[in-house]
Amino acid sequence: MIAPPTFVFAITFKAAGQVVEDPQLGLDYSRVVHGDQKFAYTRPVRAGDRLSVTSTIEAIKSLAGNDILDIRGEVHDETGEHVVTAWTKLVSRAPEEA
Repeated sequence: MIAPPTFVFAITFKAAGQVVEDPQLGLDYSRVVHGDQKFAYTRPVRAGDRLSVTSTIEAIKSLAGNDILDIRGEVHDETGEHVVTAWTKLVSRAPEEA
């Protein structure tokens, strides 16, 4: 059985969450919205796959007071074979001015 194409979002977003919760980043997660998502598959995810994710912050930039984070998640199976790369864009909205 083949998983739907967006299935890996669940595991890559969880792994990205561990990255953005790093206290050194200083991100107020209550202000974060999901901006974009892309996937590049080497092969489909199959039932029974044991997958691992390595997340990397590729870029952080500010635009109109908002911080934009680009996070890449590399997903491999238990043999180390690449399955999919997922890119997540998170936007940390600027604080509202009083």
